[in-house]
Amino acid sequence: MNKARQKEVLPSPEELISLICAVAREQDRNAFAQLFAYFAPRIKSFLLRSGLADSVAEEVTQEVMIAVWQKASYFDPGKAGASTWVFTIARNQRIDRLRRTQSRTADNILDPSDEPDMPPSGEDITITAEREEGVRKALASLPSDQATIVRLSFFAEKPHAEIARELGIPLGTVKSRVRLALNRLRTLLDNNI
Repeated sequence: MNKARQKEVLPSPEELISLICAVAREQDRNAFAQLFAYFAPRIKSFLLRSGLADSVAEEVTQEVMIAVWQKASYFDPGKAGASTWVFTIARNQRIDRLRRTQSRTADNILDPSDEPDMPPSGEDITITAEREEGVRKALASLPSDQATIVRLSFFAEKPHAEIARELGIPLGTVKSRVRLALNRLRTLLDNNI
């Protein structure tokens, strides 16, 4: 294999955190150069995929990396990983750029998630309320062991293994009860529609 084509050694998440911390503590230019080499091409690619023109993506990438240099002391590895933090800055810089230019041309397509949601219509509110009432009634008709597991799994968003530990039952029993409950709920809700 050609040495020039050897695989690039990517920094680990821990190394990225360490580099950001070095920039924050000591304004370490070498650490920043490593962060720049790793993140700049990835950020530019992200910005291009989000619809920015090449030249705009390049400018925003530079702005992102300047922000990383300036805001490194705000990075908290307990709240987010290095990549999450940097790409959040990139996303915010992209949105700020789009807002500043107010350009809504084909070259600068806005992310649909940036658009405000329309308020629900009266009909939507009524349909949602009826649906919620139907689900409440269907849940009330389940055996208590199944209803408990459905509530823990879907409303408390607990993993099946955690539910099994909490209730002191085998994992297979949790899965069986979820499956039985969902089948029963589907039948009850289909009959009420």
